[in-house]
Amino acid sequence: MEVLLYLIPIALVLGLAGLGAFMWSLKSGQFDDMEGAANRILFDDDIPPAPKKPTPKSDD
Repeated sequence: MEVLLYLIPIALVLGLAGLGAFMWSLKSGQFDDMEGAANRILFDDDIPPAPKKPTPKSDD
């Protein structure tokens, strides 16, 4: 039962830290554009690789 004297404050501190991180993410705009990230995956912005140059053949 003495262990509860340590576990309860640790749980409260971790809970408050999680709540603080969530509030910070809300304030910094992490959840403002929910559809932009979902639609961004649909567009292919990859640059196609450059064609390989032919290597000269040696006639030895």
